[in-house]
Amino acid sequence: MSSRLNPYLTFNGNARQAMEFYANVFGGDLALNTFGEAGATDSPDADRVMHAMLETDAGYTIMASDVTSDMPYEPMAGSSVSLSGDDADRLRGYWEKLSTGGTVTMPLAKQVWGDEFGMCVDRFGVPWMVNISQPSS
Repeated sequence: MSSRLNPYLTFNGNARQAMEFYANVFGGDLALNTFGEAGATDSPDADRVMHAMLETDAGYTIMASDVTSDMPYEPMAGSSVSLSGDDADRLRGYWEKLSTGGTVTMPLAKQVWGDEFGMCVDRFGVPWMVNISQPSS
């Protein structure tokens, strides 16, 4: 039996926009279901996302939902989503798209350990870390 570990992100009414953004960044197939589609058609939250899942060509899975309007929203804190590997072109492309319109907290640059590394918070408030491994010599 296998298992997976996936980020599950929570948003305050903009999960659809965030997940469409991530689909643009990473590619893949995005599935979205709203609270209205689950039967809450008369709810003020009918158009909010109950569950979204993006399965990318790179093998990443990102899931998300909106909080309902009667729930407190707590922005992501104390954690980041990390991308790492040695596919420099692909990872730099992700970095460029994720950081555009967001805040770069540490520019993507060569670090003392030899890899390229950077941190940003995307336009939806999700913190990201990108590490590009350098070939060993």
